[in-house]
Amino acid sequence: DKTLKRAVDEQVLAKLKALDLSGMQWLQLARDLFIFSYCTRGMSFVDMAYLRKKDLQNNILTYRRRKTNQQLYIKWEKPMQAIVDKYDTSNSPYLLPIIKKNGSDKEERRQYINSVHLINKKLKKIGIQLGLTMPLTTYVARHGWASIAKSKHVPISTISEAMGHCSERTTLIYR
Repeated sequence: DKTLKRAVDEQVLAKLKALDLSGMQWLQLARDLFIFSYCTRGMSFVDMAYLRKKDLQNNILTYRRRKTNQQLYIKWEKPMQAIVDKYDTSNSPYLLPIIKKNGSDKEERRQYINSVHLINKKLKKIGIQLGLTMPLTTYVARHGWASIAKSKHVPISTISEAMGHCSERTTLIYR
C-alpha cells in the first residue's frame, strides 16, 4: 500500500503541467524537475543533479546511475530540451540548475542535499495546490513513471532496465 501512495497518474501529470506558477520561480523549478524526472523514465534526483552537459550527445543522454553504477541511455526528447532551455546554466558544467558551482565533491554534495530538500518542500506545496492526498516529492515522479509504464503493459524487465534496477524484484514494488 505504501508504494501505491507514492505514484501519480497521467491526470495528475496533466494538471501539474497546466498549473500556472507564474512569478513563483522555485515552484516552477520544482515542477519542471518533477516533469524532467518523469520524462527521463523516472530518473532519480541525485542522477539529475549530477548530469553534465557533456552527457548529452547526438540526442542521447548517457549517464551512470549513482546507486547501481549502471550506465543508462535515454533518447533526448523535446519536453526535456524545453525544460533545460528555461534555465541559465551557462556558467556551469551541469545540465540542470541543481548544482550551480563546480567545486569540491563535498561542496557539490552539499548543493545537491540542499536542493533536494528545497525542491521536495516546494513539490509538497504544489501537491497541496493540486489537492493531492499524498505528499508530492521527487521520488513520486520515479514511482509515477514506473506505475504508468506498468499500466500500459510495458514488461517489468523493460521498466527495470530503464530505471537502472539491478533486479526485477526492486521494480515489482512499483504498482
